[in-house]
Amino acid sequence: MAIETMSSDKKRDDVLVDDDRESSGPDDDFRAIDPHSGVKRGLKTRHLSMMALAGIIGPGLLVGSGGALSSGGPASLIIGFGVIGIIAFSIMQSLGELTTLYPSGGAFTDLGDRFVDKAFGVAVGWNYFIIWFCVLANEYNVISSVMVFWSDKVPLYGYFLIFWFAFLGFQLLGVETFGEAEFWLALLKLVGLVAYFLFSIIYAAGGVKGAPAIGFSYWRDPGAFADGFRGVASVFVFCSTFYAGVESVAVAATETKNPGVAVPLAIRQVFVRIVVVYMGSAFFFGLTCPSNAPGLIGGASRALRSPMTVAIQNAGWEAGVHLINAFIFVTCLSAVNSSIYIASRTILFMAQDRKAPRFLGYTNKRGVPVYAIIFTNLCGALSMMNVSTGASKAYGYIVNLSGVSTFLVWGAISFIHIRFRAAWKAQGHSPSELPFKSLWYPWNAYFGLFANIFLAFIQGWSTLAPFDAGTFVDAYILLPLFPIIYLLYKFIFKTKLWKASEVDLQSGRRRDLEEFKKVPVDGLPWWKKTWKSL
Repeated sequence: MAIETMSSDKKRDDVLVDDDRESSGPDDDFRAIDPHSGVKRGLKTRHLSMMALAGIIGPGLLVGSGGALSSGGPASLIIGFGVIGIIAFSIMQSLGELTTLYPSGGAFTDLGDRFVDKAFGVAVGWNYFIIWFCVLANEYNVISSVMVFWSDKVPLYGYFLIFWFAFLGFQLLGVETFGEAEFWLALLKLVGLVAYFLFSIIYAAGGVKGAPAIGFSYWRDPGAFADGFRGVASVFVFCSTFYAGVESVAVAATETKNPGVAVPLAIRQVFVRIVVVYMGSAFFFGLTCPSNAPGLIGGASRALRSPMTVAIQNAGWEAGVHLINAFIFVTCLSAVNSSIYIASRTILFMAQDRKAPRFLGYTNKRGVPVYAIIFTNLCGALSMMNVSTGASKAYGYIVNLSGVSTFLVWGAISFIHIRFRAAWKAQGHSPSELPFKSLWYPWNAYFGLFANIFLAFIQGWSTLAPFDAGTFVDAYILLPLFPIIYLLYKFIFKTKLWKASEVDLQSGRRRDLEEFKKVPVDGLPWWKKTWKSL
């Protein structure tokens, strides 16, 4: 059965790559350069694993959590991280099943075309790109603010330009360089977070010389909840932005040497990330930093301050502020790098499938999407609004813009999974044939769908009473964008909503590049199993 939008011939026509990469054959799965998208399959299993575990930990978690703490209090912070964490786990189960079977360029954007409607894939893709250029802008905002804290001799926009050109040059080196840098930076971030958790335990117990034992005093004064249910609702949009990135393993799957091994491993590690990284941070930030501390996002200060910085200062170690800022700086290096990578690959695959300007789909002979990287990095200039508004307000504005898009994209992933299973069953396949099976299907997938739709509407609830037109628009302006893109594209290009019996279930599958190197791990010592996972 011919399916026009899914045909491999059409995809090859759309890709702006060299002629020697356009031919398709039985050995395509083992080429170093992906023949359909032109990107290089250079990411190792350990690269993807560390990206899933710690790659996108950055200013969103270390600094942005101050906004959530200020708005909702420590209890709201834990509730927000917990609820969004459960939803993120649900999304990753759906995505693991889909991406292990179809590690194709475009990730869930392409899968939206395949299992729903091309117009649906377009709406998902543009919303996902919006998330990442907003995240990128916020990371540029933070990294420039950290440098101004150390030295204000260079203006804020000067630091932005320095980093803009530095990151552009690094991204153009290629995916292998990116993957190796991300592995070591992510490892350093995990070590730094664990060190802070240990400090928090010692500080709260009274083990810091000259500082009293604080215990859970900040849960009593200023209190566990800063603004009741309003505060809890406002925390959700912050937390969704912090969790954005758990789904990035799907975007990176095309550039992974062995997606059949790497993707399931990365999916399983998301649970560790949720419990250790996010829930640990939520607990210890609320334990060691009062929610009414000046300088947290949303506070009176125009500067950005992390709950970690406030805790170190309250413990009497003023010089420790520089250590925390150095740690935040390192996380920014990694997070900016990851954001440019994810956003550029999103727009690259969209351009190759005529969902974005076609010139953005170009890759050079080394598999580097040059124009997509430059375009994405240019979008980071949104961070320069902090010159007039201050870093704190700029951060809040951009977070609100990206938060609702995160819920929409996550809900779309659950919906795509439901549609895939319907097609899989309709065409006579059994779940036992799947290389990775989602837990608790269909309950998990339906939970992810409805929970994200609910949160997309409730996240701006606090702006309604009393009504604040400015913050209301900021919270909800992107909500109608999804249906508008979908309906416009469908009306203009007359796209088709696929029936379950018509869905293409065959194209897009791929064998591992290094499958000949695979050895059975059953029966190996535990340390060898661990080494194999890296």
